[in-house]
Order: sequence, then C-alpha cells, then structure tokens
Amino acid sequence: MKVFIFPGQGSQQRGMGGQLFDEFPELTEAASDILGYSIKALCLDDPDGLLDQTRYTQPAIYVVNALAYFQRLRDGAQADGFAGHSLGEFNALLAAQCFDFAQGLRLVQRRAELMNQVSGGEGGMAAIMNLRRHALVELLQAQQADGVDLAIHNAPLQSVIAGPKAELARLESAVEAAGGMLYPLNTSGAFHSRYMQPIADAFCAYLQGLELAPPNKPVIANVSAQPYSQEAIADNLVRQLTHPVQWCESIQYLLAQGEVQFEEVGHGEVLTKLVEKIRAGSRLPVPGVAVSPRDAAPGPREAALHSAIEQVAQWNARHPAGTRVRSLRVDGDQLTRSTALVLLGHRAAVYLQGHNGYFALDEIQAL
Repeated sequence: MKVFIFPGQGSQQRGMGGQLFDEFPELTEAASDILGYSIKALCLDDPDGLLDQTRYTQPAIYVVNALAYFQRLRDGAQADGFAGHSLGEFNALLAAQCFDFAQGLRLVQRRAELMNQVSGGEGGMAAIMNLRRHALVELLQAQQADGVDLAIHNAPLQSVIAGPKAELARLESAVEAAGGMLYPLNTSGAFHSRYMQPIADAFCAYLQGLELAPPNKPVIANVSAQPYSQEAIADNLVRQLTHPVQWCESIQYLLAQGEVQFEEVGHGEVLTKLVEKIRAGSRLPVPGVAVSPRDAAPGPREAALHSAIEQVAQWNARHPAGTRVRSLRVDGDQLTRSTALVLLGHRAAVYLQGHNGYFALDEIQAL
C-alpha cells in the first residue's frame, strides 16, 4: 500500500516549489488571482518577508503541496490513501477529490486569515523531546499546568504543547528534570488548543453550506487517527483547530494495515523523518504487552545507539560549538569545542575545551 503524506506549517522555505509554477502556469495564475498576490514570487523570492506569516504561509504550502501532487499524477504515480499534517490535511482531502484546487485554496485562505488574527497574543507553543506522551501528560498534571494542552503528537518521543507563554516557560525545568527537552517554537499563537475556539467557531460558520464530496480513497484524520467519513469532513476540519494533531497515531494506524510505503508530497522531508521515528518507536515493547520474537524490540546495543542519536540531534539543534556548560564531574564552567556526536556506538558526547576531552551529554548542563 502506498500513502501520500502532505506536510503542514513549518515546512515553508524560500525557494519552495521551484519549477512547479512554470510546469502548471494555469493553476499558478488561478492561485494568484484568488489570493490577490503572486504565489510564485512569494514562494520563490519572498521579497517582502511574508512567507513566515501565517496568513501567507498556509496558502503557500497548500499550493506547493498541490502542484507537487499534480506533478506525480501527470507522471503516472498513484496512491492508495492520503494523510496530511495539520494544514496538509487539506491537500489530502484535495487528493481524495473532496473539493477542487480552487475551493481548497479558498478554505485554506480563510483558515489562514482567521489563525493570523491570534498574532501578538500571549499564547505560544513548545516542542517536547525525549518524553513519551503518557509521561508528558503525567508531568503536566503533576505541575498543575491546567492551562497547557497537548497540541501535536508527532512521534513516540516528540510532542508539542500549547498555552500561555509564561506557563510554557515555567515547565522547562520540570521537563528537563524528567529527562526531556523543551524548545519554544516561533508560532503566532497556541494552535491546536482550546485557545483557538473563537477561530474554530468562525471557520465553522464559513464552512456552513459548502458542499464537500466524500473521499474517493481513505484519508486519515488528524483528530481521530482514523479514516474520514463523508459527514465528518467539515466537523473534523473545525475540530482540528482546537484538538491535538495525532500524527503519531495516524501513522501507527496505517502501519497496522500491513506493508506501507509512505511518500512525502511537498517541500522538504519533515514527515519522512517523523515516519522513520514512528516506525522505530513502534518496534519498542509496550509495558504489559507480550511480543513475539519476530516483533521483538531492538537489542541493547541498537537501543542505546538509537537513544544516543536522539540525544545528539536534540543537543545540536539547540547548542552550537562554543556553548558554555557546567560539568557534573569537574568544577568550573567549560566551553564546548565541538558539536555533539556518538562515541563508541552508544555514547552521546561533546568535547569540552577546558578539560580537553569528551564528556557525555548527560554529564553536562548548558548554561
């Protein structure tokens, strides 16, 4: 089974779309007419620095995803089902012929305009790495973080929370004490949380009376991690604004159907990398559930290597060479002289200048 997956907000980058605009000039012109500006210029050059603003980001990603999909159709590629991450779900529904290109773009345009209204507020989002979902939920409860919602579950060890920025900042030390890492995200609001209810209400009103066709192939919904039904299309698109994106569960649902080949359609490889993490995480044992030898988890060395790779990626995403750290083994602050790397096939470490040697990441603390 082949499944096309479509990325959402966060995949934007100047230059995205490349030659697609010239390959589909009529659709490019139609998109520009609907939006009131040149979609080609926005995506390729971003002359006014608007590409990272929600109002412009979402239509741009939708158009690039759509053109990339039409290119695959022209080349004879077919899929047995579709899934999209947040905004990308609109492209999944387009691929399943629930609406045409123009109607889908108008839906995305209205969604983006509404979501752009929360810019400048007190709400924000933060990525949480190296904690499983149940551990994160327990941590939020223990910290009495009643104002924080789980917004996205991307992979077994990668989630996103949303809520007041001050509350998110308060949780950083607790997350780190639990073995995780918290990274504030550059978003204009607390998307996929209760704080988007006014936006959801307005989008619901916009959807009233619109005719949406039933999917001609399975589309996995973010809010349920289950295939769409015809009567739930508008409801799911509204609920997606206030409910978590269950991407990890969506991919796990598809993996449970048998052999699946995923192909990311759009700019970048964000979802491809997430699928790899979900596949790896799905091979780990679940407490209290027996597994057969054929489905057994990786051995200790493979598990240790996987953990070290995760640690290295998280460290390097946040701390460049030259970061000042405090060692748990020696006195005095030190500077890192390198990026982190995996030593001996299992140890995540970084070179400390003052000590002239490698220290494990779990033995140092960034200042």
